[in-house]
Amino acid sequence: MSIVVINPNATVSMTRAALEAARRAVPGVAFEGWTSHDGPPVIEGPEDGAACVPPLLRLVERASEQGAEAIIIACFDDTGLRKARALARCPVIGIGQAAFHTAALIADRTAVVTTVRAAVPVIEANIAVLGLDRAVGPVRASGIRVADLEHDPHAALSILSIEIDRAVSEGADAVILGCAGMVGVIDALRARSPVPLVEGVEAAAWLAHACIALRAPSCPADQIGSGS
Repeated sequence: MSIVVINPNATVSMTRAALEAARRAVPGVAFEGWTSHDGPPVIEGPEDGAACVPPLLRLVERASEQGAEAIIIACFDDTGLRKARALARCPVIGIGQAAFHTAALIADRTAVVTTVRAAVPVIEANIAVLGLDRAVGPVRASGIRVADLEHDPHAALSILSIEIDRAVSEGADAVILGCAGMVGVIDALRARSPVPLVEGVEAAAWLAHACIALRAPSCPADQIGSGS
């Protein structure tokens, strides 16, 4: 089977965008995109996160039972990640988790630019649990609603560019984009940014591929994710 990218919210277009980002990040690897149709339309803070966990876990269990080689949870809050890892027989990676670890490898001081203020405490807590709070932070809320990343990407691009520049002026030598919905503007943001930008779906795709290789060291690289 393939690497399954699960979107914990019910917005199918966001699933498609995350799936495309994963495929661009690791060409030649088979990815599938699954949408949690019973989840909330978007996830903006702890209440939405709690609501999306039960249907997300059902999808994680199904993907594992069907032989997924790895599972990516495409929500930057790493919603339900610990419970998902306990359920699955394969690696489960959250895009926030992946972004934090990747950024810590390439930069000494990394800022996070996310969407609404309600997301900030969740992200800060996840960074602290991973022991990366000295390397990753602060977490900046741009004020952009998740849905607006799709509905008005041009306005989102301008706001995010300003926040990235502010983070750099305060000493950040890399910036993490703190929402899966930001995949649609990552190329334009990178063209404007003076520092590296870390996008969580890409980072999770890279790490999922690496985890599969570590679990099956005798498997030729061109067969990983092929379903063979």
